[in-house]
Amino acid sequence: MIAAGCDVGSLTAEAVILKDGRICASRIIGVRATAALSARQVMEEALSDAGLCFDDIDLCFSTGYGRYSIDFAKKNISEISCHGLGAFTVNPAIRTVVDIGGQDCKVIAVDETGMVSDFAMNDKCAAGTGRCLEILAKALGVELGQLGALSQKARRPVSITNKCSIFMEMEVLYSMYAGKKIADIAFGINQAVAKRLATLAKGMKIREKVAITGGVSKNSGVVNELEKLLEIKFTPLAVDPQIVGALGAAVFAHNELAGAGGSQQQLAAG
Repeated sequence: MIAAGCDVGSLTAEAVILKDGRICASRIIGVRATAALSARQVMEEALSDAGLCFDDIDLCFSTGYGRYSIDFAKKNISEISCHGLGAFTVNPAIRTVVDIGGQDCKVIAVDETGMVSDFAMNDKCAAGTGRCLEILAKALGVELGQLGALSQKARRPVSITNKCSIFMEMEVLYSMYAGKKIADIAFGINQAVAKRLATLAKGMKIREKVAITGGVSKNSGVVNELEKLLEIKFTPLAVDPQIVGALGAAVFAHNELAGAGGSQQQLAAG
């Protein structure tokens, strides 16, 4: 039984293939010109890794901002539900998921079956998202993936006080003109984003264990500051945290094929 999930966001697209409930392939790519092109390419690459083709897929569900444009998916599901179930699938002890995407950030509470019981979401401002970090990294003149490592080299961290990404960019440029070191500014950028996320998270009751998903989960500077602000330790996941949304979509598809409930969800973790 082959189930698949495809997650197309604003910056990246992910695909996960499940064979009899277990992950047999996954892929992550940068988005292409359209959501449809992104979805087809990432799924083709994942299928190739698994030695399969589109005709082998019994059922595919989609998620993410581009989910409505994925013509090979039979159903689309919100990324909130998919990240919740995806993280729970990897570790059934997870009760809270912090997902930091390209255009929004979410804090998701899940119950003992992996279903969403509560959530908070910031989608009205770029601050606190992957897009914000991308803009600020560009202003700093470094690659997005360098921000986390640069934070670790900070000696006199710069404080970024604005809560709007546009004014945050102006602060970064001013700090550069003032001769501040890049590592110190990078720390300030990551800390500012973490503060926005912490404010969102503190509006909910955070239940242990807590997982972090999405591309920003790979930024150690943001993650470390967020752990300090929330006074928690994130529970590591046994899969790439960036594929969790696609995994959740695939598990929903698998469960529909199996005609089963929560008892089937843990199979995909193996």
